[in-house]
Amino acid sequence: MNREIHVRICERLGVKYPGRLGYCKDDNRKGQYPKVKFDFLGYCFRPRQVRRMRDKVLFGGFNPAVSPAALNTMRATVRDLNLRRQTQLSLQDIARKLNPLLRGWIGYYGRYAPSALAPLLRYVNQTLVAWAQRKFKRFKRGATLAGQFIERLATERPDLFAHWRLGMTGTFV
Repeated sequence: MNREIHVRICERLGVKYPGRLGYCKDDNRKGQYPKVKFDFLGYCFRPRQVRRMRDKVLFGGFNPAVSPAALNTMRATVRDLNLRRQTQLSLQDIARKLNPLLRGWIGYYGRYAPSALAPLLRYVNQTLVAWAQRKFKRFKRGATLAGQFIERLATERPDLFAHWRLGMTGTFV
């Protein structure tokens, strides 16, 4: 019954049903199986260390987080915006282009494991640093100064980008 419902949902979404997904290994399941990880709808399901909210104890669970393939697709989307070379744009214009994407990704993929989005948010920050290096002559020679400039902006104006607003600033250099 459940399989039929899953197949129907996948058909409705236009996604191929993955069939036998794999073994959902956690602390309670000790068996050894060749396949203990699978990707589905942009999430990667695999064994992870999870902190129980009730008593803050770490245990092994089988939880979703953004898949590496989805991270690559998101990075490609940011790259295709060609922000590094758009020096005619202001930072507010860049924020107008990026914020809808970032809000959507954080809302969808950040639901279960927000920390798994850190590589993408670091890439966005590095793209902003590269933009600042091209935009301002004083930052052309070194990424460190441009990174400090963007980091200062993140602390002074956290409302500018969606991930800064949530405190997901990451690294800038």
